[in-house]
Amino acid sequence: MFNFFKREKRINTHSIDPDEIFMDTLNVSGFDTQQFEGLIEKSIPRKTVTAAMIVFGIIGTIFIVQLVRLQMVHGQKYFTKSENNRLHHTPTFADRGVIYDRHGKELAWNVVNTEGEPFSVRDYITDPGFAHLIGYVGYPTKDSSGFFWQNSILGKAGIEKKWNTLLAGENGQKIIELDANQHILSENLVTKPIQGTNVTLTIDAGIQSAMYRAIRELADTQGFEGGAGVMMDVHTGEIIAMTSYPEYDLNILSHGDDYATIARYATDPRHVYLNRTMSGLYTPGSTVKPYLALGALNEGIITPNTTILSTGQVEIPNRYDPTKPQTFRDWKKGGHGVTNVYKALAESVNTFFYSIGGGYGNQNGLGISRIDDYIRKFGLDQKTGIDIDGEVTGNVPSPEWKLKTFPSDGTWRLGDTYNSSIGQFGFQVTTLELVRAVAAIANNGDLVQPYVTKDPLAKTNPPTRITGIDPKWYAVIHDAMRKTVTEGTAQIANVPFVHAAIKTGTAQVGAKNSFMNSWSTGFFPYENPKYAFVIVMDKAKSTNETGATYVTRQVFDWIWNNNPNFFTE
Repeated sequence: MFNFFKREKRINTHSIDPDEIFMDTLNVSGFDTQQFEGLIEKSIPRKTVTAAMIVFGIIGTIFIVQLVRLQMVHGQKYFTKSENNRLHHTPTFADRGVIYDRHGKELAWNVVNTEGEPFSVRDYITDPGFAHLIGYVGYPTKDSSGFFWQNSILGKAGIEKKWNTLLAGENGQKIIELDANQHILSENLVTKPIQGTNVTLTIDAGIQSAMYRAIRELADTQGFEGGAGVMMDVHTGEIIAMTSYPEYDLNILSHGDDYATIARYATDPRHVYLNRTMSGLYTPGSTVKPYLALGALNEGIITPNTTILSTGQVEIPNRYDPTKPQTFRDWKKGGHGVTNVYKALAESVNTFFYSIGGGYGNQNGLGISRIDDYIRKFGLDQKTGIDIDGEVTGNVPSPEWKLKTFPSDGTWRLGDTYNSSIGQFGFQVTTLELVRAVAAIANNGDLVQPYVTKDPLAKTNPPTRITGIDPKWYAVIHDAMRKTVTEGTAQIANVPFVHAAIKTGTAQVGAKNSFMNSWSTGFFPYENPKYAFVIVMDKAKSTNETGATYVTRQVFDWIWNNNPNFFTE
């Protein structure tokens, strides 16, 4: 049986001599064996020591370089940054300049911010008709910490945008001291704000609102998509009224928090954001006829006594089928009978202008080149240079334009000249271009530059004289446009308190000419022209019978009832 308590016998292969025992006893060291002193260890290689020294040297060098960079090179920068964490610069907002009409009536001004913000908010005239002209603003915006990152009131459209720098003034500045928890410890004003400069416009607020309301009424009752109107001093270029329908709410766009209404503006098929006075392009229709008549008189193609028989249509050979001539009809079935230039303008006789434009029978025509020349003399293919942003440029049709626009069938034909002679085909103009053109007829040949800012930035550009036209022919056009009121297509504006000279126009637009634009252009008083005007009503059904001259009459009535001296000033 195995004995668990029996000790295992160990066999030593080496014996210890007695003298070795005595020697170890005599050489006992003072090592602390509890701290492993006296143990035999392998020495560290020299290469390892050297590598360690290099590593520590690199680390030390990097530390010193970084210390120098932070303390000496960028010390001021980080000091400023640390100070800014404690001292916050915030603006003290300047009040924006007030916008006035020509009589000192406030159109845009400042009111106290009811939401407790440290800047005033804009308030605008409540009368309608000013949105596209005045424009709107955007307000300062804060970041998540409650500090302003967008620290100024910015003009977004119209006069507010065009003269933003002038209106805005200069913000002041104050320093706010904060503790570690971003609590305000103190505030110190550094610079005071400088209020913005007031701006006075050439606009008559009463006439502008009256014009807008008349345009809105006609659009709503007769199904027009929109409309626009401009009235201008024919000698200075001062804009008296400039309005576009429909328009947006200035306060809604400025505050930007009525998302439903803003979204509705963007999708409205009537194009609420379009300023129809200067950014809308329209087919001018018969409103170009005075310029063709002036050119035909000046070129000797007709005299004031020249007559042309209007039978209701003209026919020219059809190059594709000689048995089916091309027919160009008048708007009046059966025609107007024997017609001279006075009757042609008063009754807007298409066949008369087909004949003097492209020629017909024994009557020579201007031809498209000379038509273009006379139209361009009156600036109907160029910007007016008005002191507000957003103006676009019209188009005068020409063989070059047709070739570029319709490269597959770019040949210019007589029918194209006929259509151009009555303001159709490729013609497009802005309301603003047309009011400058009719003003040049009224003042006998001066192209003035329209402007809306009266003070402190009044226009100084002199008018451009239209050359190459005998001044005596302007009187003929004046008389013919007066007959439009007394005997022709604008008799609704034949009032006793002011004698106006007018040219109406109806332009067919849309697929199969199913829609129409209506125009009323002219000047008053006829005896001594002072103001030119243009009204355009945009896109109603072609069966509509009430046109833009209805608006002209409404404006005349308002002026007579509210400011009759305007007609004689």
